[in-house]
Amino acid sequence: MRGAAAVAGVGQTTYWKWGQADEPEFKLALRAIMAACEDAGISPSEIDGFASYSNDRTEASRLAAALGIDELKYAVMQWGGGGGGAAGAVANAAAAIATGQADCVVAFRALAQGQFGRFGQGPRRNTISGANAHTVPYGLMSPAQMFAMRVNRFMHDHGVDQSALRAISLASYQHAQTNPAATMYGKPLTAEQYDESRWIVEPFHIYDCCQENDGAAAIILVSAERAADLAHRPTYVLGAVSGSHHRVGAPVHNDPLYATSSFTTVAPRLYEMAGVTPADVDVVQSYENFTGGVLMAVVEHGFCEPEQANEFFTLDNLLAPDGDFPLNTSGGNLAEAYMHGLGLTIEAIRQIRGTSPNQLRAADGGVDVSMMIAGPMVTPVSSVIFGSDATIEGIGA
Repeated sequence: MRGAAAVAGVGQTTYWKWGQADEPEFKLALRAIMAACEDAGISPSEIDGFASYSNDRTEASRLAAALGIDELKYAVMQWGGGGGGAAGAVANAAAAIATGQADCVVAFRALAQGQFGRFGQGPRRNTISGANAHTVPYGLMSPAQMFAMRVNRFMHDHGVDQSALRAISLASYQHAQTNPAATMYGKPLTAEQYDESRWIVEPFHIYDCCQENDGAAAIILVSAERAADLAHRPTYVLGAVSGSHHRVGAPVHNDPLYATSSFTTVAPRLYEMAGVTPADVDVVQSYENFTGGVLMAVVEHGFCEPEQANEFFTLDNLLAPDGDFPLNTSGGNLAEAYMHGLGLTIEAIRQIRGTSPNQLRAADGGVDVSMMIAGPMVTPVSSVIFGSDATIEGIGA
């Protein structure tokens, strides 16, 4: 699948605090898709496939009718909650194009929590069964509580300090200050504010936790041949995979590899498909459900050893454009918006295009290889590597 599909267009709506969107979820999805079509310079009627994830409520057939599509050829969704499918939806779209099942596929995500309920809350139910019966009766209810246990174990095993999580948070907030679309634009965060902020559940302060937002985002993919004729610098899908290792049971906490973010088997397949190594990757966008998941996911994708985390995760190292490992250059889920990771995927594309609000290597012709890591600590997770035309020609691959 390497290089068979490319990004034609990207689109986003305005992002609101959860519950404050002024339009229903279905209409938000349409607006993001229309924006992506305008960006691509194509008619919405040319779309013939849809890919989403995390039990998205916006049905492909309804979208096809609203957009005036003559023939719907492809409609697929990655199973699993959370943002583990933010790259998986791109993988499914690229696979459809590579195998001829569809010609123009949109990967999308839409959220209107005022319409359907708040995403980050613990369950409110009279009865509990299944996996939740192992946790909820004992007070382990919210995502922050569940994932904090894995992160605490990782930090304990490898001697990781709180400063590593703080650096991830501060970098996201600093990048958001040059991104007018970010919900935290104009709201900088200092180390003192981070340290003095309230705990949610150790090791997570409030600034270690993703936002909850309403809005929508969309990415249109077409064949590499067709993308060459479009207006933007081509952004090719070099590799996109999803999955998880044996018995990843985050809800019941019985994973034999407990202190992981679920990428131990996914990352090697990603690099094999993309034909690159960690050393080839110029910039990374890593989904922040919580900062601890970023730390673990970066380690599992081979960018540093666990014991190097305290020296690797420093603010100077994570900042664009001069850090050695620029991370979440749009502000990410922490400071741009929580669009279940699809905003981070769009930022990975913007870095290849040269249109990021915190662009790397602008004087040297731009970024050639960018990565997006989706949904650490859920299952299944996914990752995608995008490349410029130079990578398709073999330079840097």
